[in-house]
Amino acid sequence: MKILVIEDNESVSSMLELFLSKEGIDGQFVMDGLDGYHQARVGEWDCLIIDWMLPGMDGVTICRKLREENYSTPIIMLTAKDSESEQVLGLEMGADDYVTKPFSPLALMARIKAVTRRYSALKETLQEEGVIESAHFRINSTTREVLLNGKQIQNLTPKEFDLLCHFVQHPKQVFSREQLLDRVWGYDFYGDDRTVDVHIKRLRTKISTNNQTFFHTIWGVGYRFDETIGERK
Repeated sequence: MKILVIEDNESVSSMLELFLSKEGIDGQFVMDGLDGYHQARVGEWDCLIIDWMLPGMDGVTICRKLREENYSTPIIMLTAKDSESEQVLGLEMGADDYVTKPFSPLALMARIKAVTRRYSALKETLQEEGVIESAHFRINSTTREVLLNGKQIQNLTPKEFDLLCHFVQHPKQVFSREQLLDRVWGYDFYGDDRTVDVHIKRLRTKISTNNQTFFHTIWGVGYRFDETIGERK
């Protein structure tokens, strides 16, 4: 399990780091809210633990912005605020659970296991329904609809759709043109393998955002789809 903790209190972070390590969990710690928001967007996490009060960007804003971008990873809000109205606000902004300070690490671990278990069950249900989800994409293979950060992409050709599905299901793996022709076009394809380059170029144009491109050329080998790198400044 890999967890991102966005917490500016050093003593709380140290305690969590020790506890998560003993549980065999890879905990990554960020003390600034804005930096944590960017880390959440580009990394692959099983759960986020976000403090309410943070420098740079507060935890509620981080949660709201991530959910607006169709970000589905479980989020636990960690804060000293314990009023009912504040708890409701955190949950309405998209948090899956809410833990008040001071807290028991064992109780927090139980919450982590609960939200990640629910998330895993949901992912299995979505897969059964033909839905593929990633950090930025939600693809319905039955209706052939693609959402990028919650916004529908409507101008994909059938083969562009198939190619995108293949890459989203195999993140960070490098595929040669020949492998892509075999897996996406099929054994019966006869033609120039440069057709892959044309489709990748069109997909880059259609799905790249102002901040990020998702297809990366590995010179001499082929292509890789990676949502965790490639942000443009």
